[in-house]
Amino acid sequence: MSIARWDPFSELMSLREAVNRLFEESFVRPSRALCYGPTTVPVDVYQEDGNLVVKASVPGVKPEDIDVSVVGNTLTIKGEMKEDREVREENVIRRERCIGTFSRSMTLPNPVDTSKAQATFENGVLTLMLPPAEEAKPKEIKVRAG
Repeated sequence: MSIARWDPFSELMSLREAVNRLFEESFVRPSRALCYGPTTVPVDVYQEDGNLVVKASVPGVKPEDIDVSVVGNTLTIKGEMKEDREVREENVIRRERCIGTFSRSMTLPNPVDTSKAQATFENGVLTLMLPPAEEAKPKEIKVRAG
């Protein structure tokens, strides 16, 4: 028979577990109350082969429900997440997927050529290929002996 040392902190629950338990055991359904709508879009921005690449996660959104615009050095991605079908509220057991409009704006590190920009959408990920504008490309200056 082995003896295990008693750790008094192992029986304490984390604050997150306590709050989750409080909501699960309450009469109020917090999932709808806490869902203020999908207000932000997570993005990755990096450079590849001289282009600026922006990948935005927009699961459950159709490509035709997404608007992308570039004004100056500001990129804006807007759209709307819609419900697939209407479910009566009394039939809902749990609702965590938010519906509504979202918008994300960010300042790009350099001007881009929007006429050559490309946008693809696959598996809920919007990928933007933004080539740099001519004035943003590095220019070589020849040095002459004087």
